[in-house]
Amino acid sequence: MAKFKLDETDHQILDMLIENTRTPFTDIAKKLLISAGTVHVRVKKMEEAGIIIGSSLTLDYKKLGYAFIAYVGIFLKSTSQTKFVLERINEIPYVTVAHVTTGKFNVFCKIRARNTQHAKEVIFQLDDIEGIYRTETMISLEESINDKKRLMHSIFKDM
Repeated sequence: MAKFKLDETDHQILDMLIENTRTPFTDIAKKLLISAGTVHVRVKKMEEAGIIIGSSLTLDYKKLGYAFIAYVGIFLKSTSQTKFVLERINEIPYVTVAHVTTGKFNVFCKIRARNTQHAKEVIFQLDDIEGIYRTETMISLEESINDKKRLMHSIFKDM
């Protein structure tokens, strides 16, 4: 499949959607001085090319009572158990991200919890998964940077 080529209009559409995924196509069209149909067609093409995959919702976890973040590095008894362990991790809803990694850990996870007691319970659930040798936890004191827009602009400059 040929590489999909984004032009400046595509970049601007993506920029507005990254700011707010719920921005109506008519609003984007007015700002870019193009038709809403053009915005729709371009977004559809980017979806078909796999550039846009769904949309996301940003939640204020603090207001929901889940401000506690910890990162858990997981050591496996054997790398052949990776798939099985990931399937078990996926059953724990408080594990929001899991990466198979190189280096110190076999798997690296992000968990969200209500407080330290809840985080401890989640970590113990991880420890109890067959195939996990041990875990190492780091507590996040603050999420200082979470800005996908800067990355998007760097990607556009590289294209």
